[in-house]
Amino acid sequence: MNLPNSITISRIATVPLLIWILSPAFPANHATHGMLGGEQEIIASIVFILASITDGLDGYLARRRKQITTLGMLLDPLADKLMITAAYIILVAYTPRIVPPWIAVIIIGREFLVSGLRSIASSEGFTIEASDVGKLKTVIQIVSVVAAILAHRWNYWIWFPTRQGGGLIIAVHMIAMWAIYWMTIVSIISAADYFIGFWKKIDHASERARTRRSSVLSRRKAKRAAEKQPSQVS
Repeated sequence: MNLPNSITISRIATVPLLIWILSPAFPANHATHGMLGGEQEIIASIVFILASITDGLDGYLARRRKQITTLGMLLDPLADKLMITAAYIILVAYTPRIVPPWIAVIIIGREFLVSGLRSIASSEGFTIEASDVGKLKTVIQIVSVVAAILAHRWNYWIWFPTRQGGGLIIAVHMIAMWAIYWMTIVSIISAADYFIGFWKKIDHASERARTRRSSVLSRRKAKRAAEKQPSQVS
């Protein structure tokens, strides 16, 4: 197995790992010392960020090393969908005040819709390229998941505290709320963008198919007409 496929499989392996880390069975969940009891959230955030980095790394290495394989083409989108679906299902149970079920349904539904459109497009002989909206969705997705995990433990962080009680205040809970709702909006826009792009290409593909069929039928009719004409004897 080549390196890009190994990286993709490692991303799939992070799904059960992330579920375990955010479960009540995780050892740090019962800790009474350390990072204010936040080891569970910190570890889960790091795991998700690393898995998200591999999302672009495996494709980059496959193209650079010319190791694009059928297995990689199958596993890469599967790994992405598994990671996103698992993350938001976990967050519904882990931080329901930030990620209500209806938001998870929209975000996960978008993933299934795009997968379906890409499958149909592939069967019709064309592809749907990732748009800038889709790339923006990926960035907001990482921020939203990580912020929602951290907001389970903290409402805000104070960095570089001063003696007067000031410092750099990071509103973790507010960032999580904004990121989740922005993620929902961008997911809807991205789904519409993919659907419009798909419809335009499928319409052109259908038009080309009709043109080819008309051309074939015309040639067949011309051939039959030529066969029916009596041969001329000189």
